[in-house]
Amino acid sequence: MDLDLRKLRYFVAVAEHRHFGRAAEHLFIAQPVLSRQIRAFERELGCALLTRTTRSVELTAAGRQLHEEARRVLTTVDAAVRRVHEADRGVARLAVAFAPGLHVSEAVRAFADAHPGVEIDLIPLRWYDQHSPLHDGRAHVGFLRRPFDDTGLRTIPVGHEPRAAILPAAHPLAGRPSLLSADLEGEKLLDAQQRRAASIEEKLELIAAGYGIGVGPLSAARAYSRPDLALVPVTDAEPYETCLAAPEDNRDERVRDFLTIATKVLRG
Repeated sequence: MDLDLRKLRYFVAVAEHRHFGRAAEHLFIAQPVLSRQIRAFERELGCALLTRTTRSVELTAAGRQLHEEARRVLTTVDAAVRRVHEADRGVARLAVAFAPGLHVSEAVRAFADAHPGVEIDLIPLRWYDQHSPLHDGRAHVGFLRRPFDDTGLRTIPVGHEPRAAILPAAHPLAGRPSLLSADLEGEKLLDAQQRRAASIEEKLELIAAGYGIGVGPLSAARAYSRPDLALVPVTDAEPYETCLAAPEDNRDERVRDFLTIATKVLRG
């Protein structure tokens, strides 16, 4: 079947608002129209997406899966339409994504000096989802920190950075100049398996509140330093590898030139 993007957008609005009335207001359409469109969408797909009650709307298992897939699909479509319009207007643009704590500004300045006619967008990435903007077309190139999904990406290693323990300031280990991995045995580690945080700020708030400790890139931790947290290098832990990345099938000259310039700058 051909996916109806309009109905997909309607579904995403309902999934995010969890309410037909609020979703209809957001979409500037009448609620009965929205309800009919969603029911038609469910018939076309052959499965229920929503569980409706008099007060709320909940996603079925199929609805949760479609919501996750739909956000990527719509982001890719929107990025493609934007690029088409920019090509029509003759706009030259390069979107550069960067992981939390990594600084790409020096490479961007060097590229801008060599290509003054190219407009550059900077896209900050979420710590747990670095690769998506490169896969869905929002970014042309990224400055990332492993691990990330490098399927379909060309990667160029440019450096390494140490790991650090992130501890509440009152933690017994917080005053140490450095730690070994063995020092952290028995500590409750906050990670994606234990409790996924939507942002670095949320994760640091959980650590400061005593829900556990974190281990992460020293540069990212320093970028969000705060007085109620301590950062202590873990000297025997494997360092993180930092990389430049771009889609393998992208043959854009701007991307190639940025990778060349940024590799030299970032390795230096």
